[in-house]
Amino acid sequence: MAHYKAFTFIVLCLLMSACSTMQPPSQTATDPSPRVEDAAQAGNETDLADNLPLTESDNTTESDNTSGASDQAETDIWTRMRQGFGLPEETAPAIDQQLRWYAKNQDYLDRVFSRAEPYLVYILGEIESRGIPTEIALLPVVESAYDPFAYSHGRASGLWQFIPGTGKIYGLKQDWWIDGRRDVIASTEAALDHLEKLHRQFKGDWLLALAAYNSGGGKVSRAIRQNHKAGKPTDFWHLRLPKETRDYVPKLLALRTIVASPEEYGVTLHSIDNTPYLAIVDIDDQLDLIVAAELTGMSIEEIYRLNPGFNRWTTHPEGPHRLVVPIDYAEILAEKLEDLPDEQRIKWVRHQIKSGETLSHIAQRYSTSVPVIRKANRLRGNTIRANHHLLVPVAMRSLDHYTLSAEARLGKLQDSAQADNKTVHIVRRGDNFWDIARRYGVTVREIAKWNGVAPGDLIKPGQKLVIWTEPDEGFRKVSYKTGADPTVRTIRYTVRRGDNLSRISQRFKVYINDLRERNGLSNGKYIYRGQTLKVQVDVTRQAHSISDSSTHISMKPDIGITPSRYAAHKITM
Repeated sequence: MAHYKAFTFIVLCLLMSACSTMQPPSQTATDPSPRVEDAAQAGNETDLADNLPLTESDNTTESDNTSGASDQAETDIWTRMRQGFGLPEETAPAIDQQLRWYAKNQDYLDRVFSRAEPYLVYILGEIESRGIPTEIALLPVVESAYDPFAYSHGRASGLWQFIPGTGKIYGLKQDWWIDGRRDVIASTEAALDHLEKLHRQFKGDWLLALAAYNSGGGKVSRAIRQNHKAGKPTDFWHLRLPKETRDYVPKLLALRTIVASPEEYGVTLHSIDNTPYLAIVDIDDQLDLIVAAELTGMSIEEIYRLNPGFNRWTTHPEGPHRLVVPIDYAEILAEKLEDLPDEQRIKWVRHQIKSGETLSHIAQRYSTSVPVIRKANRLRGNTIRANHHLLVPVAMRSLDHYTLSAEARLGKLQDSAQADNKTVHIVRRGDNFWDIARRYGVTVREIAKWNGVAPGDLIKPGQKLVIWTEPDEGFRKVSYKTGADPTVRTIRYTVRRGDNLSRISQRFKVYINDLRERNGLSNGKYIYRGQTLKVQVDVTRQAHSISDSSTHISMKPDIGITPSRYAAHKITM
């Protein structure tokens, strides 16, 4: 079977729930707790298979295997976890607050631990192999609600919520093909490496290490120095830290308490078998994920859910060349890969270069990348010639078959109706989130949420952003036909310093698009101080008797309205 049979069993379990979750106070399901930018989390994408535990028995002594407790632990993940608890048992109002929330939200715990089921046993094994407190296996509940696809407004991604810069520092690959921050195997090793480093930095204090994991080691160190200088205690509970961090550690301690004594709090823990279920298969080279699904008989959704780091329709052309599958499918996949011709791993097309085409255009057309095309065709640069041919790797099926690829997940997110009106904004040179938000009368955070990005992410010309708009209560799309509605009037408004279309639309309770259409304003055209705008308003929706001398509105009706009649519908600010 050669190297295809060189797979290593991982102690994982197979079930994952995709439903959204409720969160404890200050935490949301779709936007996990934001990561502070200097919270350095580490990683390394070396060959991980050599270091993975095979079974529970590999980590127990002969005497342990003869004990009743060990027998129970072999079938009960929670009993096994309790045996390794090592965090200090603390009591504090902040912990009590989180305890009450968890106790009242059994459904949340069920969803989160169901989602954790494919990963929890493996993560626990990695933790045990390092001799660190097993409560750390609960940390992804606080970080991401055990969602490997979680992405926060702080630009953090994956179970362990790595930010881009720190992920790269520790070797978590992030490019067009893969996001190692979502790779459960690589990111777990990285997170534990970093936690151990912080534990050493803070002289064996796990609470300080956890606080630093959330807010950054520098921030915690500064808080310690400040307290020391002021003659105050320097333990976690006395430090002046961000609110998120002050809640972060109590959340984990509360979870530990729930797992330790679920019956005391009226909680039932989701049953998770403590048996190996998944395996890592060495696939040797790039492989279309549809091919992997067909070879194993798995669905493409299962492939992605067990390998959430993959962004596209295939594994990374440069590795890591491994695939996580249920243990029952591992040998099947290894055997079939051995007999699979190279040309059936990845589909290739022969593309004739047209005049004016660039490698970027061709890569975009075939959903691949420029470096891949260069490498496949042994090109040293980006220069190509019309009528010449290029070999381009392409997906075996149409892209809509790859249901959990980055494109598919983004498309689903952008199509999820958030309001009445959907607009696709094409990013232009010079655009930024702030200007786009002002243009459409929405917030930066809303744009980020609708498009699966973070406010701090870079946007590029040509990028498509979905904008959902809906008027505030009382907004009304008015007709441009004068006289169609006796309460609708056209007024002339003089633009003031600081005005923008969003503010004007809010002031008069009209749509931004109405303002643009009425005044011949394109999406890229800005208004200026002193400019006169025509605004069609429903006078019954305006504020009354609020005088503002700085609001310049022509009292002369636009057409067909007498001054006396217009005065009866006076627009005031």
